[in-house]
Amino acid sequence: MSLRLYDSLSRSVRDFTPVTPGQVGMYLCGMTVDAVPHIGHLRGGLNFDVLLRWLRHSGYEVTYVRNVTDIDDKILRRAADAGEQWWARAARIERVLTASYQLLGCLPPTVEPRATGHIPEMVEMMRRLIAAGHAYAADGDVYFDVASWPAYGELSGQQVDAMQQGETLATGKRSAVDFTLWKGTKPGEPATASWASPWGPGRPGWHLECSAMAGKYLGPAFDIHGGGIDLVFPHHENEIAQSRADGQQFSAFWLHNAWVTLAGEKMSKSLGNVLSLDAVTQIARPIEVRYYLSTPHYRSTIAYSEEALAEAVTAYRRIEDFVVRASEKVGEVPAVDLPEAFVAAMDDDLGVPRAVAVVHDTIREGNTALQSEDLPAVRAALGNVRAMLGILGLDSSAPEWAGGASADQSGDRLREVVDALVAGILTARQDARNRKDFATADALRDNLKAAGVQVEDGAAGSRWTLER
Repeated sequence: MSLRLYDSLSRSVRDFTPVTPGQVGMYLCGMTVDAVPHIGHLRGGLNFDVLLRWLRHSGYEVTYVRNVTDIDDKILRRAADAGEQWWARAARIERVLTASYQLLGCLPPTVEPRATGHIPEMVEMMRRLIAAGHAYAADGDVYFDVASWPAYGELSGQQVDAMQQGETLATGKRSAVDFTLWKGTKPGEPATASWASPWGPGRPGWHLECSAMAGKYLGPAFDIHGGGIDLVFPHHENEIAQSRADGQQFSAFWLHNAWVTLAGEKMSKSLGNVLSLDAVTQIARPIEVRYYLSTPHYRSTIAYSEEALAEAVTAYRRIEDFVVRASEKVGEVPAVDLPEAFVAAMDDDLGVPRAVAVVHDTIREGNTALQSEDLPAVRAALGNVRAMLGILGLDSSAPEWAGGASADQSGDRLREVVDALVAGILTARQDARNRKDFATADALRDNLKAAGVQVEDGAAGSRWTLER
C-alpha cells in the first residue's frame, strides 16, 4: 500500500501523489512567538517531524518549511506589558522554541522563515490581489474581499454569513467578514513595528504571512500544508482564499493535528491552562515526553494527565530496557528493514499507534528470544526495533539525542561519574560474595538501593539501573 493521508479540504483519506515525482514540499504553520511554547504547541511539531522522517524514509526529497510569526498584535501587547522591545521578546521566545524542538529530538526544517523577513513578498502579493479585484485598501489598511471569492468557506465548511474573523471593528471594511492583509500603523504603536508600503506604513496581517512564505519557498503548487486543528478557521481558510485568488494552486493536502487538552479544554495561552516543556520534563525525560506526545494518532486529542504521562514513561522504558538487554547480549546492531505491519500502519494516514504496537510486539518476541538465549532472533528483533524507533524519532542513540543542543553534557558527565562509582561498589560486592561474606554483599546492595540504584544479577554479572 502506498502512503495515504487525510486531507481536511476533501474530508477524506486520499492516496498521496507528490506534485513533482520524488520530491515533497511541506509547510507547517509555526508558532507566534509572543509567549513561551506549551506542550500543545510542540505536539504539532512532533507530529510533522514523524511525517518528515517517514517521507524521507519512503525515498522522497523533502523541502520542509516551518515559519515563525515574529510580528503580531499579541507580541506587541505582551512586550508592552512586560516592558520589553517587541523584537527582543520575539527573538527570545524564538530561541526557547528552537531549544524546545531540539530537546524533543525534532529534525531541523529545511528553512525556518520569519514573517519580518518577507515584507516585500507580501506587498507584491497584495498588489496582485488588488489589481485582480480580490482586495482593497481603506484608511491605510488592506482587506481581502471575501465576496470576490465564491469558494470561500470550502475548508471549514462554514457559511459566510455566520463567520467571525476575530478581528477588531474597522470603518474601512466593506463587510465584517473581510479579513486584514495589511494593518496600517496606529497611534502609540512602536515605530520599529512598521514597514513602508504603497498604502502607508504598517505591518502584515497574520494570514498573509504564511501564503507569501509558502509561495516563496515551495512555489505556487506544493504538497502538504500542516498545522493545528484550531487553525482551520480563520487562518487556513484565509490562506486558501488569498493564495488561490492570487492564481496559485497552493497546497494539495491539508493536514491538521488535534489539541492537547487540560481539564477538558484546549491548552491555550489565552485561557492560561498551559503546561510548559520545562514543567513536564521535571516529571519525565525529554525522549519520554516525545513518546507521550507523538505516539497517539495525530488527529486524536491528547487529554493530559500525570497518570497518562506516567503510563507513557513506563511503556517507553520497556522499549529502552529491551534495547539495553539485547545490546548487552549481541552488541551494537544496526537498524535493519522495517516489519511489514509497521510500514502498513505508517502508510495508513501516519498510523503511529498501530506502528508503536508493532514495536512492542517485536520487543515481546525479542524478550522471549533473550530468555531462550536465541541470539540470532535477539539480533533480528533488536535491528527491527532500532529501525522503527529511528522512524519515530525515539532511538536514544541517534544524533539528535546524543549530541548538539539537545544533549545535557553535564548530565552525561554525571552519568560517567556515577557509573564509575557504582561499578566500584559492584566489584566490592562481587568480591564479598566470592569469599562468602554475604552480609557485606547484601549491605552494599541495600546501600545502592537506598540511593535509588537497582541491581540485577545475571549469568553475565551484575547490571544496574536507576529505580523507576
